[in-house]
Amino acid sequence: MERPLRLVTANPLDQLARTIEALLVVASAPLPVEELVAAADDDRERVELALGLLAERYHEGRSGIVLESVAGGWAFRASREAAEACGRLFERPVQRGLSQAALETLAIVAYLGPCTRPEIARIRGVAADSAVAGLTERGLITEAGREDGAHGGAVKYKTTPMFERVFGLESLSQLPRLDDLPGDVDDLRERLHAVAEQRSA
Repeated sequence: MERPLRLVTANPLDQLARTIEALLVVASAPLPVEELVAAADDDRERVELALGLLAERYHEGRSGIVLESVAGGWAFRASREAAEACGRLFERPVQRGLSQAALETLAIVAYLGPCTRPEIARIRGVAADSAVAGLTERGLITEAGREDGAHGGAVKYKTTPMFERVFGLESLSQLPRLDDLPGDVDDLRERLHAVAEQRSA
C-alpha cells in the first residue's frame, strides 16, 4: 500500500529570508530596506525580521561572508579572515593601499564634495588630476555634474556608495569631525573654509 505524500510547508519567514539573500547576492551595491521591501513585495517589518535572521546566519566568525548594514543599505562582504585571500583572487585596485595624495584628495571630496579638481588643487596646493583619476578608477569617487557656466564648467566629484562601504560608513555623516582627527588640522580646516567661501560667493 502506497504511503500518502506528505507536503512540507516551509516557514514563510525563512522563504522571505532566502529571497532577500538572493537579492543581496545579485545586487552590485548595498540595498536599502525600502528597495528590499519593494523587490520582495512584502512588508517592512517582515523584511527587517528576515534581515535579522540572515545577519545571525552570516556574522563574523561564523561564516566566510558577513551581512552588514553599510552605506545606507544592506550588503554582503568577505569576513576579515577571508579578506586577504579575496584580495589576492581579484587584485582590485581599491584593495591596494592608497597614496598620501589619494588619501588627501579623498578626504577633501568626502568633507567638501561635490567639488572640482581646481578646488581640490587649491586646498592641497598641488595639481589633483592624477589623484582624482586614480580614485575615479577605483570607484571611490564619481562625477557629480558640472559647475554652472556658459560653456560648461569644471566637473564636480563626490564620493560613492563604494567609498562608504569600503570605509564601513552608514553615511557621510559618520565621518569624524575635523576636530577629532589626529595631528594639526588647522591648516586643512582653513583651506576648506576658504574654498567653501569662494564657492558660496
